[in-house]
Amino acid sequence: MKNHDLENSFKHLKNTIPLLLKHKIPAVPLNYALWYTYASKESESLNETLDDALQRNLPISDSKTKDLYRKHVADEQDIDTWDLRHSLESMVIELSQSVQDTRSETRNFKSTMDTCMDDLAKVEREGLSMEEVMDLVRTLVNQTKQIRGSTLSFSSALNDAEKEITRLRSQLEQSQQAALYDALTGLCNRRYFDEELAAHAMRPHMCLILVDLDNFKTINDTHGHVMGDLVLKACAKKLQVACREGAQAFRFGGEEFAIIVPNCKLNVARQIAETMRRAIEKIGVRDKRTSEVLGGISASFGVAEMKQGMNPLGLIQAADKHLYDAKNLGRNRVMPISN
Repeated sequence: MKNHDLENSFKHLKNTIPLLLKHKIPAVPLNYALWYTYASKESESLNETLDDALQRNLPISDSKTKDLYRKHVADEQDIDTWDLRHSLESMVIELSQSVQDTRSETRNFKSTMDTCMDDLAKVEREGLSMEEVMDLVRTLVNQTKQIRGSTLSFSSALNDAEKEITRLRSQLEQSQQAALYDALTGLCNRRYFDEELAAHAMRPHMCLILVDLDNFKTINDTHGHVMGDLVLKACAKKLQVACREGAQAFRFGGEEFAIIVPNCKLNVARQIAETMRRAIEKIGVRDKRTSEVLGGISASFGVAEMKQGMNPLGLIQAADKHLYDAKNLGRNRVMPISN
C-alpha cells in the first residue's frame, strides 16, 4: 500500500511541476499544495473551479490562490480558525458601532437632564411660597442630579469600553492585512481587489464597475451605525448574487464596492451594473432592536473598460469619473449611458 502511495505521489509530482511552469506560477509551498491537489484530482470542486478559470483564460493571483486553498485544500481546523477569526472581527466592528450609537443617545439624555435641572432651579429662584411645592421641587432637583451623575458615570464607562474596542480593532486591522475578506460584508477585501486587478490588467476586454451607496452618511446619521452596517451587508449580498460572466465583487472601502468583470465588453458590464442597481433598489432592511424597516436604498454606478495602454490606476480613475457623473446627474443610475 505504501509503495502504491509513493508511486501516486511521484505521478502527481510529475504532473504538478509542468502545470506551475505552464501557467507561470511560482513554486512556493502554497501554490504547490494547491496544484498538487488539482493534479491528484482529490477535490472535485477545486478542479471544477480551476478548470473554469483556465477555460476563461483568467489569471490566478496570490490572493486567489490563498482563497482556493482555504476553500478546497485546508483542513477543517484551519477553516474553523479562519471562521472564528472572521466572526470575532465582525463582532468587534458591530460592538464598536453599538457603543458609538449608545454614547450619542447618552449625550442626548444628559442634555435633556441639564435642561430639566435649569427649569427646576428657575422655579425655585422665583420664590414660590408653598413649602410642600418647594420640598417637591428640591426632591426632584436632587433626583435629577443623581440621574445626571449616573449618566456621566455611564458615559465614562462607555469611553473606557470604546478605547478598548479601538485597541482591539487596531490589532485586528493589522492582522487582517494578510486576510482575504472584509469582516463586515464577507466580500473580498481591498488587498484582494488590488492583486486581482493587477493580475487581470494585461488581459483584453476587462471591465471594472465601481458602486457607491447614495446618501449613506444620512443613513448613518439618521438611523445609526448599526442600521448602516445592515445596509452595507444587504447591498454586498445583492452585488454578490448579481455577479455573472466571471465577475467578482469586492469591498472597495467605506460604502463603496468594486466589481471586476473579466473577458467582458463595456455594454455587457453596463447590463450587469443595471441588474445590480435594480436589485439594491428592492432592499428593505429591518433593525431587530427597534423593528424599524429602512427602504428607499439606492446606489450609483460607474463602469469602465480597460483600453490599450491603460494601467490599473487608469481604469479605476475612468470608472470613478463615470461614478462621479452618476452622482452629479441625480444618483441611482449607471454611467456611461452608452459606449
